[in-house]
Amino acid sequence: MIPAPIRVPDELAATQLKYNGEAGRAFITALPARANDFLDRWNLRVDGPTMHGVTALILPVRRTDDDTPAVLKLQLLDDESEGEPTALRLWNGDHAVHLLDHDPATGTMLLERLDHTRMLSHHPDAHEATLVIADLLTHLTATPAPPGIRRLADIAAGMLNEAPRALAQIPDPEARTLLQDCEAALREVAPDPGDRLLHWDLHDENVLAATRAPWLAIDPKPLAGDPGFDLWPALNNRFDPDDIRWRFDALTDALALDRERARAWTLARVLQNALWNIKDGDPLDEPDLEIARHLRHA
Repeated sequence: MIPAPIRVPDELAATQLKYNGEAGRAFITALPARANDFLDRWNLRVDGPTMHGVTALILPVRRTDDDTPAVLKLQLLDDESEGEPTALRLWNGDHAVHLLDHDPATGTMLLERLDHTRMLSHHPDAHEATLVIADLLTHLTATPAPPGIRRLADIAAGMLNEAPRALAQIPDPEARTLLQDCEAALREVAPDPGDRLLHWDLHDENVLAATRAPWLAIDPKPLAGDPGFDLWPALNNRFDPDDIRWRFDALTDALALDRERARAWTLARVLQNALWNIKDGDPLDEPDLEIARHLRHA
């Protein structure tokens, strides 16, 4: 088979280098050859322009034998991505994209093709969009996490170990106290981290329309843990400080969550983001701080 011309977007190359350093550079260099290898191995032909996320190259393809439309997802295998095929197999297309094939050695996946032109982020009503995410999470987090999935227990323990030293570096006393309250909330719930299969990254650009269902989830970064840790993206989408409490109440009601536990795990998610900001030398995220202000005494 004549190799297909594969263009790696500059934005993808930049984010890989930023987040993964030399491993990201090597991944980008190998991408054209890897893409052609899987086109040949899985009997595929390219069927549209290249797309990409923050860390993955996405090729619209068709199976040569039966003309099935699909997408080929090529990504750097890491702690976040390695559980994706396991989660997708367990969900088996129920409120999530179907996994059609998978290569464990590279993390490359062949996925059902959804309508990338119709993201939930395009929905005109932010409240309805929040309820869509609530419905998806209700179904996705009903599944017990299988062995081998990253554990929220381990992530929580790492945050609690890191937080005292990191938060002491924050010069603004109000922000420092706010995030110390997030740390305290996490410390209360960390002994019972939960065992559900979490998506972890269900923001409104990771929800696409399909012909077989109104909306389906894509691109999970699975965790085993408490569903309260999955609420933050829906609070941050199209951020509106006046809407935080409504969205939080709608999500906890739809998922039938204990409100206090969900509040604590959402504050833990704010803490996680802040710890990343501090580590990278970036400023704290003001919408995250506003979410914490609204929820710490909710």
